Amino acid sequence: MAMRPGPMELIIILVIVMMIFGIGKLPQVGNAIGKSIREFRKGQEEDDVGAEDTEGAQTNTDHKVEG
Repeated sequence: MAMRPGPMELIIILVIVMMIFGIGKLPQVGNAIGKSIREFRKGQEEDDVGAEDTEGAQTNTDHKVEG
């Protein structure tokens, strides 16, 4: 089971990020992370669609061999 961070852990992570990047860079870092997550999800959706197409093609090929 995955553990979710509590409020104290989130505060600690935020403080560490602020020390590394500085307060002025936080919006840029947030935007970059958001774009990365969107691209990752988009890639997963495209991969799922590609897998469905491949399964359909294999099923059609099986029917052609039998007939």
